Amino acid sequence: SCHYNQSMEFFYNKSSTNDCWDRPQLILMQVVGSFFCCFILLSNTMVIAAVVTNKRFHYPFYYLLANLAASDFLAGIAYVYLMFNTGEVSRTLTVTGYLIRQGLLDVSLSASLANLLVIALERYISVMSWKVHSNLTKRRVTLLIMAVWAISIFMGAVPSLGWNCICKLEDCSQLAPVFSRSYLVFWSVSNLVVFLVMVVIYVRIYAYVKKKTLMLMSHTSGSINRKKTPIKLIKTVMVVLGAFVVCWTPGLVVLLLDGLNCHSCNVMKLKRWLLLLAVLNSVMNPCIYSYKDEEMWATLKNLARCVWNGTRQQRSIRANMRPNSSGLDTGNSHLPSEETKEEEKNNLKS
Repeated sequence: SCHYNQSMEFFYNKSSTNDCWDRPQLILMQVVGSFFCCFILLSNTMVIAAVVTNKRFHYPFYYLLANLAASDFLAGIAYVYLMFNTGEVSRTLTVTGYLIRQGLLDVSLSASLANLLVIALERYISVMSWKVHSNLTKRRVTLLIMAVWAISIFMGAVPSLGWNCICKLEDCSQLAPVFSRSYLVFWSVSNLVVFLVMVVIYVRIYAYVKKKTLMLMSHTSGSINRKKTPIKLIKTVMVVLGAFVVCWTPGLVVLLLDGLNCHSCNVMKLKRWLLLLAVLNSVMNPCIYSYKDEEMWATLKNLARCVWNGTRQQRSIRANMRPNSSGLDTGNSHLPSEETKEEEKNNLKS
């Protein structure tokens, strides 16, 4: 029989999952997590705005980088929703509410991973032709971005479409009591394979660039201006990819162990810390963009300056308007009083 109408309390009890939080620990996590999420939302919004407003970023690589920032923005929203629907609150959720909570995280992770894979392919195309930017048209980049989100939404919706344990309770996992262990194995293995593919692509790219640079240096006097080679953007993406792999691989390994039904692994103790590590990845990405790319950093500073100056100007306008409005409000106080009127009448009679 299926248990669609049961609350998550039922599935937590059936899977013997202990997801209790100490009250101070939960409050601390929510406060720190809220600060991180505010930074994620604000910084990734600024990265997207930088790509839109600066014409120097109107190239396929930066469009894909903005799409990666959009996936991090979605991750920030997913973390906020998760933080205030975890602990004891998890047990009161409906199955639909729980699937939405996990689906948001899965969509954001899939979008980040798919974006990094597309960026890796774009970098490979540009490097093999020894260009800073590839010749992908805006139409093709738009189609790639649409494909990334279509695949990501589908991957996030797979458990809701039927690959779950609602009708087969003995297959429920510990980390996600509604998800099938077989699905966790598929999810973690497929993501780890994509990690491996991207690492191989970038190792190949780096080896080619290094060989090409040495060859050019042997035929030219002096050093090559690295700003005119693709290696600068490659370093940025390699740092982003490295941070992504470091932050997400432990969580995927734990999901794999849970899917393989490892009773001695004690996966629940690691769950909270691995979630914070995943949040840290979305915090790091905007910092990497701005640190590794001088043009991006300059654009972000200009945007922040414009926002700050605009806010100050609005405050100044409001401040200057207050005396005028107060004068209108209290204008009756400047009208002649009754005693003054009587005195003027007496003076006229005399």
